[in-house]
Amino acid sequence: MLNRIKRMLIKEFLQMFRDTRMRIVIFGMPVIQLVVLSFALTLDVSNISTAVYDQDNSMSSRELAAEFSSSGYFEITDYISSDAHMAEKLDTGSVRVVIRIPPDFEQKLLSRSTASLQVIADGTDSNTASIVFSYVSQIISRYSGEKLRERMVSLFGPQAVPGEIVIEQRAWYNENLESRYYYVPGLIGVMLLLVSIVVASIAIVREKEMGTIEQVMVTPIRKIEFVLGKTVPYLITGYIVMTFMFIIALIIFGIHIKGSVLLLYLLSGVYLAGNLGIALLISVSAHTQQQALLTAFFILMPAVLLSGFIFPIHNMPVAVQYASYLNPMRWYMDILRGIIMKGVGAHALMKAILWQALLAVSFLIIATYRFRKTLD
Repeated sequence: MLNRIKRMLIKEFLQMFRDTRMRIVIFGMPVIQLVVLSFALTLDVSNISTAVYDQDNSMSSRELAAEFSSSGYFEITDYISSDAHMAEKLDTGSVRVVIRIPPDFEQKLLSRSTASLQVIADGTDSNTASIVFSYVSQIISRYSGEKLRERMVSLFGPQAVPGEIVIEQRAWYNENLESRYYYVPGLIGVMLLLVSIVVASIAIVREKEMGTIEQVMVTPIRKIEFVLGKTVPYLITGYIVMTFMFIIALIIFGIHIKGSVLLLYLLSGVYLAGNLGIALLISVSAHTQQQALLTAFFILMPAVLLSGFIFPIHNMPVAVQYASYLNPMRWYMDILRGIIMKGVGAHALMKAILWQALLAVSFLIIATYRFRKTLD
């Protein structure tokens, strides 16, 4: 009995590891993911892209802007001069926070009155917005207790007390910072990724294992026709699944689509096409369904973690941020937030649209090319 079990164990191990690709999938991918993702993933919120709307243009306002910049939390990327410019920056996602300093800011401080400071945050990510408001309070408290007090003492003597700074906090697109408006659309993107990659990844490799792919290829069907025939059914299935999820999001969670439904469906099709291109690339490269499924699952985790859904991309190392450009889900998250929560149009989402279209076309072309090489 023990001898038979021993021979079975040997057979299974030989069968598992005789394929080089299977060894890479089992041992290589977990190690690579551990190293890369350990550097990339962090719960800290830093390098927050910030715009300053300085209507006062005084020494106090410039000092305050410098305090934000030197804090390590905020990265001032723009100085804006109008409400329209501010709205454009927040709509396109160029900045996450706008610090608005009113015209009479310094005058009120020096006259020992109450000066207001408005902080407008992108509320599509409710967790990050809450942390931003906390950071702002700390910075203002430090500035009032140190630099501003020093100026008052130098101007009016040791008994001088500066005016109070009152922070007006405002979250755009999600005024109450309710997390469901962020997580429910994000989960729709995750589910579409799961359906399109995992299910479709076994499409062609199943034909190989069953031996039916040779029967198909002796017909007049061309390579591109075969790939499209394998892609379109899953694309339609993805649309049906997505529609059900949007209906559930509306009925149960009250998630309304503020922007164009037609644009959302059009861009969702591009997202699905990119995922299906990845799935077909996995499928034509694998020899067995087991290989295809394992590879698909190893792709899913980095795709989700590097999409900005759980961890903000701007907190990751620069090299990882650039690597995330090749992740279709990253751009789809921007599209979901932009259309569902912000209600913006194609112009504000142009960068995400172009990258998503480029990735979809590239993955489908590579999959078609690899399919031809595999048959040769």
